[in-house]
Amino acid sequence: MAIQKNDFVELEFTGRANNEIFDTTSIEEAKQMGLDADVNPISICVGAGMLLKGFDDSLEGKEIGKKYTISLTPENAFGKRQVSMIRPVPLKIFIEKEMHPYPGMTVQLDNHIAKIISVSGGRVIVDFNNPLAGKDVEYIFTIKKKIEDEKEKIEALQNFFFREKYDFEVKDKKIILKNKPTDPLASTKIKFLAEIFNKKFQEILGLSLEVEKGSVEPSAKKDLLETK
Repeated sequence: MAIQKNDFVELEFTGRANNEIFDTTSIEEAKQMGLDADVNPISICVGAGMLLKGFDDSLEGKEIGKKYTISLTPENAFGKRQVSMIRPVPLKIFIEKEMHPYPGMTVQLDNHIAKIISVSGGRVIVDFNNPLAGKDVEYIFTIKKKIEDEKEKIEALQNFFFREKYDFEVKDKKIILKNKPTDPLASTKIKFLAEIFNKKFQEILGLSLEVEKGSVEPSAKKDLLETK
């Protein structure tokens, strides 16, 4: 049976650019690269924006268990390189962060991964383009299985949007998230996440997000913002 939009699937893939791997969920590929990271296939909802759009769109109509290869132009992958994303940054910004920039160095600035182009006098030319911007990319992928279990679907969305898991129960078309009593900031985070991603969960699953009553302090959102 062909995969359709809104289906949940377990996906194994390897992304390449210029014949070099930049991302993989394949245990076999990871071992060949000598990676010790915990690499496993991922669970996603087709058409929900959990992958690059070009990659996401290609999943519709594919069959479970078959191996596919797709090529994406920059427009359908990581975008074109933009001259406006290459900017001068005062050297003192780096010094304050105890960083000593040099050409080719990769840094994190303003929540972006950037590359140092040059260092001259009191300024540093920094490229904020995605490292893969302007490049054609290739994905080799296999849809391992279609996910039917509601609990697995909810956990997949938690992994993607929350980057962590909360216990929950489903009742009256609602996902009731439960607090983590061992985490002093849990009530803060869980309330914030429920508010931010409620609409997304409704669009994908038809279920709204709520937090178990009595588990959230009144100052939850304020506390979370202050910790960022």
